[in-house]
Amino acid sequence: MNRSAESGSPAVHAGEKSTVRGYLRVIRAIVWKDLAAELRSREMMSAMLVFALLVVIIFNFALELDVRTRENATAGVLWVTFAFAGTLGLNRSIAIEKDRGCLDGLLLAPIDRSALYFGKVMSNLLFMLAVEAVIFPLYSVLYNVNLFVPGLLLVVFLGSWGYVAVGTLLAAMTVQTRTRDVLLPILLFPVVLPVLVPALKASDAYLQGLEMPAIMPWLNLLIVYDVIFTALAFMGFDYIVEE
Repeated sequence: MNRSAESGSPAVHAGEKSTVRGYLRVIRAIVWKDLAAELRSREMMSAMLVFALLVVIIFNFALELDVRTRENATAGVLWVTFAFAGTLGLNRSIAIEKDRGCLDGLLLAPIDRSALYFGKVMSNLLFMLAVEAVIFPLYSVLYNVNLFVPGLLLVVFLGSWGYVAVGTLLAAMTVQTRTRDVLLPILLFPVVLPVLVPALKASDAYLQGLEMPAIMPWLNLLIVYDVIFTALAFMGFDYIVEE
């Protein structure tokens, strides 16, 4: 009996490892496909970057006369920029798949739909982080504000994750409609408000140099919302793409 158990155990573990490796391989393949397509076309990143740069520059001129207001508005300007630039990316991310017929091919492939969801989330997150990596130094120079604070970088990552986790699901939901460009922001912003508010408050607290007891409630709220929204999107993605 012991020999049987001993002989069966490695096979079970090998099967589990193989399944996990296969799942991760699908996610990696989808991310790589999106990155390669974007490197060839540069459609989505160009639109996101141009939009984000214009927003930062316009706010710079609009708030130039009031230095104090400009410092206090840093967190708000950053998250407005990231949210609207991210919406452009989310819209194009799924729309390109549909227009080129790739979405039908992905749905017909014998892969777990949740792997497709996480692959799209990861690629959207990478695009959004790339835009933020360009905006951070530019904003620091134009507004004379040091944004390279470790806590602020963590908040930006958590906020971006929550944003793309919900946005990818809603983009998949609206991609079949003719008014997807208008419908996605209308559906997205009310839903991601619980992510954007704690992200904005935590960012502002880090920039103001507040102590951790004042920051932790917003940070905890952001983490909880990220977990809940990711779980809900994970469970609903299969049903939405089927419909």
